[in-house]
This record gives sequence, C-alpha cells and structure tokens, in this order.
Amino acid sequence: MLKKTEIQLEGELHVDDLYRNIYATDASVYRKLPMAVAYPRTKEDIKKLITYASQHRLSLIPRTAGTSLAGQCVGEGIVVDVSRHFTRIFHVDQEKRTVDVEPGVIRDELNQYLELYNLFFGPNTSTSNRCMIGGMVGNNSSGTTSIQYGVTRDKVLEIEAILSDGSEVVFKSLSEEKFKEKLELKTLEGSIYRELHNRLISKETRERIKDNYPKPEIHRRNTGYAIDEIIKLKPFAPEGGDFNLCKLICGSEGTLAFITRIRLQLEDLPPKYSVMVAAHFESIENCLNAVVPAMNHQLFTCEMMDKVILDRTKSNKGQLPNRFFIEGDPEAILMLELRSDDENELEDRKKRLLDTMKESGLGYAFPVLYADDIRKALELRKAGLGLLGNIVGDKKAVACIEDTAVAVEDLAPYISEFSGLMKKYGQKAVYYAHAGAGELHLRPILNLKVSEDVALFRQITTDVAHLVKKYRGSLSGEHGDGIVRSEFIKLMLGEENYRLLSEIKSVFDPKGIFNPGKIVHSPQMDTSLRYEKDRTEPEIKTFLDFSGTKGILRAAEQCNGSGDCR
Repeated sequence: MLKKTEIQLEGELHVDDLYRNIYATDASVYRKLPMAVAYPRTKEDIKKLITYASQHRLSLIPRTAGTSLAGQCVGEGIVVDVSRHFTRIFHVDQEKRTVDVEPGVIRDELNQYLELYNLFFGPNTSTSNRCMIGGMVGNNSSGTTSIQYGVTRDKVLEIEAILSDGSEVVFKSLSEEKFKEKLELKTLEGSIYRELHNRLISKETRERIKDNYPKPEIHRRNTGYAIDEIIKLKPFAPEGGDFNLCKLICGSEGTLAFITRIRLQLEDLPPKYSVMVAAHFESIENCLNAVVPAMNHQLFTCEMMDKVILDRTKSNKGQLPNRFFIEGDPEAILMLELRSDDENELEDRKKRLLDTMKESGLGYAFPVLYADDIRKALELRKAGLGLLGNIVGDKKAVACIEDTAVAVEDLAPYISEFSGLMKKYGQKAVYYAHAGAGELHLRPILNLKVSEDVALFRQITTDVAHLVKKYRGSLSGEHGDGIVRSEFIKLMLGEENYRLLSEIKSVFDPKGIFNPGKIVHSPQMDTSLRYEKDRTEPEIKTFLDFSGTKGILRAAEQCNGSGDCR
C-alpha cells in the first residue's frame, strides 16, 4: 500500500499526490523508493517545493516522461513530475519558425500540432511518441535525424527557469552589452554569470577544456556540462556568437535549474519524397567500413541494426511484419535514407548511393524501400531497445557503455578495438543505432543478479571509458551521464575540468537540492542497481502460465525503463 502523507508548506501547494516512505510489500524485495512524488500545477508550486527542499535539506528530482536510460530522474528525495500539468503549447511564430512550450509537451504531439504551420521540431528519439521536451532539453537528446537537424542543444533559443533560491530567470542570447549588465546583478543570477566569466576568461582554462573535451566534430557529446560550447561564444571567443546559457542548461540533467518554459527553433517540414537503401552485410566490420562512403551522399538517416536485434524481431508479433525487407541472415544492416522534393533528383541520388555501396564490395544485398515501407523499417529499428529488454532469463543487454560516440572516421577502428575487448571478456555485444553520427548503442549481455557479472559491469565500463578517451570520444553521446556514467567524467575530462564542473554546480545550486548525484558528486555506478546480487530468487506461484518468461518475476523484470507503458 502507498501511504499518503502531507508536507506542510506555507500557503496552499497545488499537487495531486505527495507520497513518502514508499516500500515494496514483499520483504524479499524490500527497497526504498523516492520519499515523495509531487505533481505541481504552477510555477508557484515549484517555488514552494524549492523553499521546502532548501529548508529541510531535501533534493528535488525534475521528471517528465522518465524515458532516460542512465538513472537521471531517480533518487531519494521529492520527484517533481511535470508531465501531468506543464503540457501547454504557446505561441508559434511562423515567420521566425519558433514555438514556446512547457516541459511536459510530448515530442510527437508537438509535431502533430506544428504540421498546421508546415513546421516541425527536428531531434527525433526512438521514444518520440512519449518523451517530452523538458527531458529532451535536460538530456540534450538527439535521435535518428541528428545528421540533418542536429541535437536538442542546437534548437533551444530561450529557457524560462527557477533557480535554487526560488528566483525566476530567462536564459537567452545576450549581446556583449547585455552580458556585462548581467555581471552587475546583485542576485543569484548575477553570481552565476560572474562566476562563469571569472572561471572561463582565462585562456589557459579554455585551452585545457579544448584539449580534454571530446573532439568538436563529434556532435553527439553529453559528457559533463557543455562548457566546451560556452567558450565558443562572446566574450570568450571574439568571433563567436552571442552568449547564451541555454547551451549549458541543455544536457545538465536538471542539476542546475528547474525549467518551466522553452523556446525552440523549428524546421520546415522534411522534403516530400524519400527512399531508403537497406544495405545488408555479413560482418560488423564491413558494415562500419561502409559508413564513411555512405555519408558522402547527404543522408537523412544512417542507422544500423545488428543480428542480435534482428533475431529478437523474429519472435515479436508486432515487429514480424516489418521484417519483410530482410534478405538472408545478415550480421548487420545499414539503413540509408535520402529525401528530396524532386522525385527525379531523388532517383538520381539513389542510383549514385547504390553505385557507391555496390562498388565498395562490402555488402551483399541492397533492397530499396519507399513510402510506408520506410516507416515499417524505421519502426523495426526503433523497437530495438524494447526488444533487448525481452531477452528471456537473467542475462540482459545492460546499459553502461551503450552511448559512446566517436568521430565518424574513427568509428570502424574504434569498434574493432571494442570488439577485441568484448572478446577478451567472452561477450557477444549488441550493436545498433546511429552509425552516421559516430554513435552505436553497444551493450554487453550480463546477469546483474550475480557478483561475478556485477564486477564485469564495472570492469567493462572502465576499459571502454579508457578506449573512448583514446579516440577523444564521448562516453555519453545522447543518453546522458546520470548515475551510470557520472563517476567516469573525471577520467574522461581530467581532474581540473571536473573541479570546474563541480564549481559550476555549486554556484547554481549552493545547497545541492537539484538532482544531486548526477554529473558531479555521483555514487559509483554499481551501488544503485536494480537487484540485490547473489540472493536466492523467490519462486512465485501463479494461476496463469508465465513459463515463457521463466516466471512472473522475470516477466516484470522485462521492463527496461524506456517508458513504453506511457
């Protein structure tokens, strides 16, 4: 049973439910969950929660759809869920191609609304039918179309937020004169601008950031706070663009400020006509070696699926019809999509792409898809994450190194070394997702119920972190640091840069109430696991037959946390 309690605040707090001291009822799975969940209706509610948390030294964990994969929106404290009430779409400026939204707006629903204006929001995650804009901003989400439309950070123009002292701020583009005015403010906002200016104005500091952050050509990089983006702007770069703190807030995982409203840069609707070449390969190596020549063809998407995922679709009734284009038993498939408003031009581009793929001698089949067949193929790719969670038994494809990104030209040699590393550990890893952006979701298959595999969980992640650093890549390309990868930020960026991140967190949030333990001052990755390792698993007798999943407990464990149930 969930016991409803009250939190005493000054004035009325408009929340639907506040729960504290929630426990599982079965003593064998006794586990503490968040002490409270709040569903604020207004900004004033959020301010009251901030005041309460500050007075009682509690944490606030911002949450939208909860589709993140690195533990960003879990923890002990008050989970502040804005998915229920902060769902409004405001003014669309068709001329400037912008829209203002609240953080609880669902990405696909926003684009359905924007169709009326012949506009859309570009970043497109596999969870786009349920993920929300606030979470995409906090996570700096990317998705399948980033090679054309960039990542969320590129599209956020303005953010309204509440700081840790309860004050309201607007982060937006500032001229040098306006930036100087911010430095004079006698408020927390002024302190933030002054501290950033004082810490980043040093040329030595900026050079250290450039030398230790991932290569700038890696567009998908979410390791730590984006100070490497901030130093590209005035006053730190005389030839840079106007200063905008939205660059820093994007990807900060709710640790710096509480977002209440977002202005997004939109795109014209995608070109009308599309074609996809689904190149089939007999090896992962051949597939990845085909990426660089394929990327010379102005692709709209360049997505990869490996045999592990393809085999999972064979037993999935929902995805079985979407396998219609699979020829033989490929080790990997590269899904290459072209778009144009001119059908004749599109056919010419398709022919040139096919010629490149065939002349490379790397693939063995190249079926061509049009119209609704493309949608079906992309649905097959999108289903990858959920299907991985349906592996029967205790071994699962676990998220720890599934978000690495390197420069596209480094992808093939990086994966070659990665595969050698997996072989050393006796692993048959999973490879899928955004090959054209230099990012593959690589997952080892482990049983985190036993000590041996929990140890491997850490060893594999540590070794891969060193490998990514060798290529100056990002340990997190789009899934974020959360509580899975945050402890490795110091390794990836260096101790001095990590200390700078900690100082930035401290000036924004002196009492540490906003989503603590993410990005800085994080717990070790193997201290917040789902299972109690080495326990004897309970046998739960049921009337219904759950033998297909080896029992009802393992059926429940198929939930992978990506929010499909929403």
